[in-house]
Amino acid sequence: MKLELFAVTENPPEILPAEPTREWMDVFPHRHPYRCLPLAIANTYGWELLCPGSFEATWNGGPDATDITFRGEGQFKQLTHFVQSFFARGIVTFHTGYLFRTEPGWHTVASGPMNLPKDGIQALTGVIETDWLPFPFTMNWHFTRPGTVRFEAGEPFCHVYLVKANVLQEVSPVIRSIHEDQDLKAEYEQWRSNREQFIQKLRGRDEETVKQGWQKNYFRGVLVDGTPTEAPHVSKLRLQMPRDARKRR
Repeated sequence: MKLELFAVTENPPEILPAEPTREWMDVFPHRHPYRCLPLAIANTYGWELLCPGSFEATWNGGPDATDITFRGEGQFKQLTHFVQSFFARGIVTFHTGYLFRTEPGWHTVASGPMNLPKDGIQALTGVIETDWLPFPFTMNWHFTRPGTVRFEAGEPFCHVYLVKANVLQEVSPVIRSIHEDQDLKAEYEQWRSNREQFIQKLRGRDEETVKQGWQKNYFRGVLVDGTPTEAPHVSKLRLQMPRDARKRR
């Protein structure tokens, strides 16, 4: 599987595998949020494009493109090649600097960095047909209120990952009662009973339970009785570093 990024500028933003850590997760006692495996996996589920410099964007609440102003710092003064107000109405547009090309039948999702909220502005998400698109896409953020937001040099402004084209149209969601699958119901009830006992012991400061701290069934990919799941299970996701294959002129 290939993901090709054709640089359309001489110095496009750096793109790296998404970082596994989040500052807000680090400050919890014992870094509890990392115990939520779905959350931790999502952090690294793709690649991040990083801001090449620090800047501030200010929106006065107006509907026009000129109602958003930008101020770069240091050598990062000329911002129009990277970030600008294009769609107006509080929308900030970033230029990725790349033309993405995926294999046939695969598209690219572009969004903000996973599980990394930013006060005052919200990343918008797009699904792009990069298996044929002959020009770059942009990354957009929307001010949630008038004010100033700051992006630091090296801060991710775009998170990308691949999805199989048209696969969702083939999915047929069906709602059933848990009582229709007795085997699944038995596993669920075993989990629920085990979970309730664990919480009661934890609240009662049971020594062994407190030492255990948390139940690791999902993290380890095992059922309540300790049997490993037969389905593929990932407890740590680290993606490949992009390789620069450009021919220098």
